[in-house]
Amino acid sequence: MRYWALLWLALSTASAQAAVYTYVDANGNRVFTDQPGKGAERVPMPTRSGTSAPATATPPRTGKVAVPTKSTVMRYQMLRILGPLPDTAVREEDGSLIVTLTSEPALQPNHRYRLLLDGEIAQAPGRSPVFALSNVDRGTHTLAAEIIDQDDHVIERTPAQPVHLQRISLIQKRRVHPCRTADYGVRPECPLKDKPEDD
Repeated sequence: MRYWALLWLALSTASAQAAVYTYVDANGNRVFTDQPGKGAERVPMPTRSGTSAPATATPPRTGKVAVPTKSTVMRYQMLRILGPLPDTAVREEDGSLIVTLTSEPALQPNHRYRLLLDGEIAQAPGRSPVFALSNVDRGTHTLAAEIIDQDDHVIERTPAQPVHLQRISLIQKRRVHPCRTADYGVRPECPLKDKPEDD
């Protein structure tokens, strides 16, 4: 055991030297030295293989770990058409129609209201909840309101609801307000061709 311990120590400490020698002294002990004395034998030195132990892979430091967050989209609790009420009959001579919206919470920055009439955009979107339509044809129409973002993505939308527009015809106007002499050629329901001839 002592022999191998001494051998290991000698090899370890002399790994950088040219050669190591060994011999047995007068007391029968094996001696290791770097001096080539009489009767000494050269000990073969282990050679370096030239390959190093594989380096342990160290994960790169990324700093604070980014926690993925769920994309939050602003949601409205309520979007409703205040007026006209669903299935309401609106009587307007010129086909005008005032539509009022409301939302909860209030309209957020970069959001706009948009009104649809019969599935088509009725007016340019805006932040005002009031839309004034004009010259709407007589008959039944559908209204729907939307809230859109800056990219025109729809955030909220109401169900389509019917509204009935009743426009007074020229004949009805003439019956309600008969034409006077000065009205002919002025009021649409009183054309000049219908003006009675003077006696």
